[in-house]
Amino acid sequence: MTNHIVILVIDDKKEHAIATAESLQKVGYTCLIATSGKEGLKSIETGDVDIVITDLMMHDIDGLQILKATKERLPEAEVILITGYGTVETAVDAMQKGAATYLMKPININHLRAEIAKLVEKQALVRNNKELHKQIDEKFGMTGIIGNSPKIQKVLNIVKQISGTTATVLITGESGTGKELVAKTIHNNSPRKNKPMVILNSAAIPENLLESELFGHEKGAFTGALYQRKGKIECAHHSTLFLDEVGDMPLSTQVKLLRVIEDGVITRIGSNEPILVDVRLIAATNQDLENLIKEGKFRNDLYFRLNVVSLKLPPLRERLEDTALLIDAFLREYSQIHAKGISQISSDARKILYKYPWPGNIRELKKLHRKYGCS
Repeated sequence: MTNHIVILVIDDKKEHAIATAESLQKVGYTCLIATSGKEGLKSIETGDVDIVITDLMMHDIDGLQILKATKERLPEAEVILITGYGTVETAVDAMQKGAATYLMKPININHLRAEIAKLVEKQALVRNNKELHKQIDEKFGMTGIIGNSPKIQKVLNIVKQISGTTATVLITGESGTGKELVAKTIHNNSPRKNKPMVILNSAAIPENLLESELFGHEKGAFTGALYQRKGKIECAHHSTLFLDEVGDMPLSTQVKLLRVIEDGVITRIGSNEPILVDVRLIAATNQDLENLIKEGKFRNDLYFRLNVVSLKLPPLRERLEDTALLIDAFLREYSQIHAKGISQISSDARKILYKYPWPGNIRELKKLHRKYGCS
């Protein structure tokens, strides 16, 4: 471990700096030497320093200035102040400003080594904690995608690759597999994240109202159109539109959606004025669009426009190794919501949940937790 630790020794008395550095190099540390405050600041600017040992009183820049600069440039670096003119007030001031410790001259080398060993151990714990958080983020996903199985990790890898692009995405998978969550993850990790993602479920809106919902309408465009209304596409300008259950969209609406994708233009119902829109489209369906194309229910040209990037979400029964992670995550979520201190379920209950095929996928598992987990 010591071979990876870089220690900067700053002392305007060159012989002191060299002696301190040599004593630390003997136990495996890499040491840099600066014989003035200014030279020390230059080394700090490089950023390749883990621990700074600095004399408090120097001719150009004192140790407290070195401490301040280190904390600004390298917040994770630790600083040890050394002085032959120490007072209690000076020591307290140094510690309050972020010094790790304060040692008096002449330096006891064994004491210094022991203090450094403590700081190295502390830094290792901090780095391990950061790595753990990184692993948790990868395991539990970006904004809540939970899973460590190969199939869900493959999905996450694609999500990470495409989130920063403007590519149109088609997400397929059974109901309850998390298609909307994946769409939100793509949006929230994209340059468009500062504007809310707009959602429209094609299956939830009557066919005669779907075009109005998508494209908007002018006042008087049809019976009941009492005022001008922006559609979902226009509301998603400079953002992302998530079209759920796109397989249920009528053919007449599919034609108009195709124009939006190709030309970036919409026309409100009852208007002849084209409106330019900049929208990233993410579509989702639990249906087999290729079969719908064969049946004449879905346009082939629209399918290829939507299917620029394809994400197929696996059903839960094909990633049962993620069940434990999902169970624990939902337990935490609903324990917090209902202010209950439930952190686990019995091993017998877990065995039952692990063996269940989950036809309703993650939605069914989450609903089970919502209903029974915190009662």
